[in-house]
Amino acid sequence: MPLKLEIVTPAARVYSDTIDTVVIPTLDGEIGILPGHIPLLTQVDDGELRVTKAGKTEALVVGAGFAQVLGDKVSVLAESAIEEEQIDENAVEDALKRAEEALKGKDRLEAAEIERLERIVRFSVAQLGVKRRGR
Repeated sequence: MPLKLEIVTPAARVYSDTIDTVVIPTLDGEIGILPGHIPLLTQVDDGELRVTKAGKTEALVVGAGFAQVLGDKVSVLAESAIEEEQIDENAVEDALKRAEEALKGKDRLEAAEIERLERIVRFSVAQLGVKRRGR
C-alpha cells in the first residue's frame, strides 16, 4: 500500500507522487511515515524532507508549515519548498550572507524581522547541506 505525498507552498504544488516512505522535519525532530501510519497533524520545521520510492531516496528542503497524515495521503503545507536539483548554491550562499549581515544589527530590528531573517538562515543552511551532500 503506497503513500500519496503532496507538498504545497503558497506559490505552487512543488511535489506530488506516489511513494514508499517519507521523513519529515518537525519541531520535535524527524518523523518517518510508512504506509498504515496513524492519523497525524504536526508542525513542520525548516529542514530536509526525504522521500523513498522504489529503493531510491530523494531530498527536498522545506520551510516551516504543517503536515497531515490521513489514510494513505501525506500533505505538507509549507512556506517554501525546493527539490535538490533546483537549488542554486551561489544564490543560497548570497542570501545566507545577506541575512547574517542584517542580523548583526538585530538590536535595531523588530521581532518579526529577526524571525524572518533567522528563518532565511535556517532554510539556506538546509539547502546547502542537501546540495553539498550530493557531491
